[in-house]
Amino acid sequence: MKKITWILLLCSLCITAQINKINTREISIDQELKGTLYTPELEQKKPTLALLIPGSGPTNRSGNQPGVHNNSLKYLAEGLAAKGIHVFGFDKRVIAQLIAGKVDESKMDFEDNSKDVNLIVAYFKNLKTYSKIVLIGHSEGSLVGMMSATKNVDGFVSIAGPGRPIDEILYEQIAKQSPKNATETRTNLDLLKSGKTFDCTSESSIIKSIFRNSVQNYLISWIKINPQIEIQKLKIPILLINGTKDLQVPESEASLLQSFKPNAKLVIIENMNHVFKIIEGDESENRASYNEPKIGIAPQLITSIFDFIIQL
Repeated sequence: MKKITWILLLCSLCITAQINKINTREISIDQELKGTLYTPELEQKKPTLALLIPGSGPTNRSGNQPGVHNNSLKYLAEGLAAKGIHVFGFDKRVIAQLIAGKVDESKMDFEDNSKDVNLIVAYFKNLKTYSKIVLIGHSEGSLVGMMSATKNVDGFVSIAGPGRPIDEILYEQIAKQSPKNATETRTNLDLLKSGKTFDCTSESSIIKSIFRNSVQNYLISWIKINPQIEIQKLKIPILLINGTKDLQVPESEASLLQSFKPNAKLVIIENMNHVFKIIEGDESENRASYNEPKIGIAPQLITSIFDFIIQL
C-alpha cells in the first residue's frame, strides 16, 4: 500500500512531465499583431484558450524587452500547455512598429492595448474551437485585461497587477528612488491628470525620460483608467496573483484589488518576483534574474492558474 501511495505521489508531482510535448504555431491577427499559439500534442475537444497579455513597454510574446531577457511569459505558456491548456502569447503592436521604424508615441492611447486584446479574442472566438477563453494579464497587462474581459471572456487572471491608478504608482516610485524629483513629479502628474500637456524642459534625466513630450498623451489616457473601478465591472471568475519578492508591484496591490472584488481568489506566492522567478537571496539576485532567460519560473504560478482554469 505504501508503495502504491508513493507511486501516486510521484505521478502527481510529475504530471507536467507526462504531458510535456508541446506544439507551437505562428499566428498573425493582422500585419502588426502576431504571436505564438502553444498547444499540447494530445488532441482535445473544445479546449480552453489562455491569452497572455504582456506588461508595459515594448514587451514581446516571451515577456522580453530590448536588454531584458527572462522568458517569463514563454515559460508560463509552456507550463500551461504542458498541462493541456492552449495558450496564445503575442508581441505588443509596438514591436512590429519598432522593427518597421514607424513608432509615433504621440499617437498612442492606452485603450489601444485593450482594442488589440479584443481583436485577438474575436479572432479565436470566430474559430469556434474553444469552449472557454481566459485572459491572463501581467503588470500593466492586468489593467488591459480588466478592460478587455467584460465580454466574450470566461475568466480573468491578474499577475502583479497594480491596484491603484498609474499616477499614484509613478509618484511613489520616483519619490522613493529620487526624492529630489518628487515635487516636480507631483506637479507634472497633476497637470496630466487634468488632461493638460506641457513642454518638459526639466534638467533631470529621470523626469525627461518619463514625461517626455511625445508620451504625455499616452500617460493622460492611462491615468484616466482606475483598476479599482475596472475590476468591479467584471462578472466572471477572477484570480489575483502576486509574489512576495516583487520589487515593482508589492503583494499589497493584489490585496487592494481584492478589497474591491471580494469574491476574487487571491494567491500570494512566496519568494516569487516580478518576472515569476523564485528568489531566495537579496535584491541584487532579484534584479539579476530579469536577465536570466534559462532560469524557470515558480511552479506554483503554473499550478495556481491551471487549477483556476479547470474549475471554470
